[in-house]
Amino acid sequence: MLRGATILFDLDGTMIDTAPDLVHATNHTLVRNGMARVETRIIQPAVGFGARAMISAAMASLGREAPEDELTRMTEEFTAYYAENILVDSRPFPGLREAMDGLRGEGARLAVCTNKREALARKLLSALAFDGYFHAIAGRDTFPKCKPDPAHVLDTIRMAGGEETRAVMIGDSSADLLSAQGASVPFIGVSFGYGEKPIQVLKPDAVIDSFAELIPALRGVLAA
Repeated sequence: MLRGATILFDLDGTMIDTAPDLVHATNHTLVRNGMARVETRIIQPAVGFGARAMISAAMASLGREAPEDELTRMTEEFTAYYAENILVDSRPFPGLREAMDGLRGEGARLAVCTNKREALARKLLSALAFDGYFHAIAGRDTFPKCKPDPAHVLDTIRMAGGEETRAVMIGDSSADLLSAQGASVPFIGVSFGYGEKPIQVLKPDAVIDSFAELIPALRGVLAA
């Protein structure tokens, strides 16, 4: 069932618990620009939409709105700091490596489709020794479009050498769900991620509470 199937993973909040380092980078940027730090609960729901969205959400909670050029500058400051502090407290979610080994052993084609910049995604995955599992690693800047645009999912499948009719997307946010639905690709949600609302509310094709449930869930979705 899994041989030849393309399994796409979101990164932040799906594969890796990156929120501590992303929140720290956001707060570093705010303080650098004369603002107060904000709580994790403000930033975390925006993680799936990228650094710019995290900064915007944090500033909105402080009653601030930055002009586009200022927001661009702050995003670059965030990125520079985060690149140097990408693996301070970030860790894979439990069971991820075992799931990757199982999928690879069954002949699945694996890919990453993330709204993190590609260079940062590759740096993080390499530092955690996960980069060797994937046929493709696509970030928000790899193609002209990024999630929630379905082109991001479709282009990642093609980059991995897969077929959209034999693909499944795994993620934690509405950006992941919308991109998968737009591409007519089944979606499995993880309940332990950072989504702005409980993943069940989004009505994915399946929900998993841990990576131990992933392979059975994939079999069920592909069979359907």
